[in-house]
Amino acid sequence: MAAVTAQEQLDIEKELSGLEKLIRELPDRALGLGIRILLTLAAIFIGVQVIKLLRKLLKKSLRRARADIGVIQFLDSLAKAVLYVLLAFLVASGLGVDAAGIVALLGSAGVAIGLAIQGSLSNFAGGVLILLLKPFKVGDYIKEDANGNEGTVWEIQLFYTKLLTPDNRVIILPNGTLANNSMTNVTEAPFRRLDILVGISYDSDIRQAKEALTDMLNRDEDVVKEKEMAVFVDSLGESSVNLGIRFWVKKEDYWTVKWRLTEETKYTLDRAGITIPFPQLDVHQV
Repeated sequence: MAAVTAQEQLDIEKELSGLEKLIRELPDRALGLGIRILLTLAAIFIGVQVIKLLRKLLKKSLRRARADIGVIQFLDSLAKAVLYVLLAFLVASGLGVDAAGIVALLGSAGVAIGLAIQGSLSNFAGGVLILLLKPFKVGDYIKEDANGNEGTVWEIQLFYTKLLTPDNRVIILPNGTLANNSMTNVTEAPFRRLDILVGISYDSDIRQAKEALTDMLNRDEDVVKEKEMAVFVDSLGESSVNLGIRFWVKKEDYWTVKWRLTEETKYTLDRAGITIPFPQLDVHQV
């Protein structure tokens, strides 16, 4: 076996000395790391609570200023995103990470990040346009023409708008889609026109049917009397004369009045002795 030289012996002694020093310092380092982790967790907890408090104060101030609920929801989403990013930078700095280095890294990767979040930026811009131009607001019933989605606007967030359907389903639509495609705002105006179609027999008296239905409209409290009311012959069908009943109601009464007067139309014609015929097919045998 080759003899160990004096230099090799010196190197071994240095390594053992360094290892002994590391072992002696390990408890102190572990304690310091544990304390730093605990302080970081405490900072995160406190930061989250502060963010909640700031968001609550922001919403309270906007409500006092009588801001639209959609504006409140959008600014709350924006404040939440900004504050959590700021908290992440503060925590990283507390852990010894160079914040300037993080910013430089993000800057150098700006093109790639921009391409990755291009859709999100489009949705953000769409949300800003919705709040500025106000094609709809929270509480409006809208129909989105691109994919046929419809419902009551429930919430306008930073990137998405939530619709609540009549059967209580939630539809989440990108703001960019809503801002760049045609849509119908059903409840923008205070009144809506309602049309009911009903067929009567060719043997029935058309004038009598029209008078009975007009009287029905005049007696109903939810029909807006200041606007047009009309009962007219809409078309001549194969087995019936089709009458149209046209009138106006308040937007919030639309469905209840439609259902009620559709049913009442049948009762009104029955009382007037007007027949609503079944579809008929005459077969002639040669």
